[in-house]
Amino acid sequence: MTTATGIPVSVLDVVPVFEDGSATTALRDTVALAPRVEDLGYLRYWVAEHHNTPSLATSAPGILVGRLAAATNTLRVGSGGVLLPNHAPLVVAEQFGTLEALHPGRIDLGLGRAPGTDPRTAHALRRFSDGEDFPLQINELSGYFAPGDPGSGIVAVPAADGRPDLWMLGSSPSSAEAAAALGLPYAFAHQINPNASAVALDRYRTAFRPSPFLDRPRTLISVLVTVADTDAAARSVAAPYLLGKIQMRARPRFDVFPGPRTAADHPYGPAELRFIDDLVEPQLIGSPGTVRDKLTVLVARTGADEVMALTVVPGQQERLRSFELLAEAAADVPAPAGQGTSVRL
Repeated sequence: MTTATGIPVSVLDVVPVFEDGSATTALRDTVALAPRVEDLGYLRYWVAEHHNTPSLATSAPGILVGRLAAATNTLRVGSGGVLLPNHAPLVVAEQFGTLEALHPGRIDLGLGRAPGTDPRTAHALRRFSDGEDFPLQINELSGYFAPGDPGSGIVAVPAADGRPDLWMLGSSPSSAEAAAALGLPYAFAHQINPNASAVALDRYRTAFRPSPFLDRPRTLISVLVTVADTDAAARSVAAPYLLGKIQMRARPRFDVFPGPRTAADHPYGPAELRFIDDLVEPQLIGSPGTVRDKLTVLVARTGADEVMALTVVPGQQERLRSFELLAEAAADVPAPAGQGTSVRL
């Protein structure tokens, strides 16, 4: 294998469920995929948190992170993210403290404040807050990872023995400012709000205050990615997800993503085609050359230190092929300010 230095690449996995599949199969595919991604030299593998969402089998990120860590050796694994208002901070500290104890130096704890579900399900989760006290929850959580007497008399065993890397997730300039005020690394969801990426990351760097977690700004940007041999092939591979996004707009409840045949046979109207074009344009969907060029522009525009790929395609081999081609493309994209990670090809 050759070694190249470029923008570091990672994976964000929502464990998608497609027609003729199941949540069980999707979870097993994710566990099988992680070691292959590790062999490609990816830096991290994060899993999201969603509830009452049959199309996304990521309801228990802490459990899945443990399984992924056990299936790999060097890959950093973590949450992208744990939606903290759904949980007691003490429980999160205990879970991720245990993961860090079992897999030292390899666990990331990404934190978000969205519910990740509908209001009724949020109530069933006994949601602990509406997210307005999110900074206080993070302070409580981080306190459990500090060695020594916590002052409260409550010890999150074994969190005080080691702390995973804490990240704040967001998709707006306000979340960027919150991450900067807390001195946390910041992960921006470009796949959700691409128009705000550059503004949010710039605001984060400008407002950043050093903390016990971090002495200088540190960012990653998550992007919708599908890479295939040609632009047309990439659009075809991504078509089930893109049709799923159309269906999400029309249905109050979304079950599973359509399969390749359903996507190929769908009679797309002009408005649907415009929606897809608008969705694809700011993301990384195309041939290796197209993705390399778009990634170069995106990194230069945002200054992100790392790119995290959200690849939602139904075939395991197509998904792995996309990650292979992305690793090759990213090796040619310089990281900002001399930051970079070796990508083994």
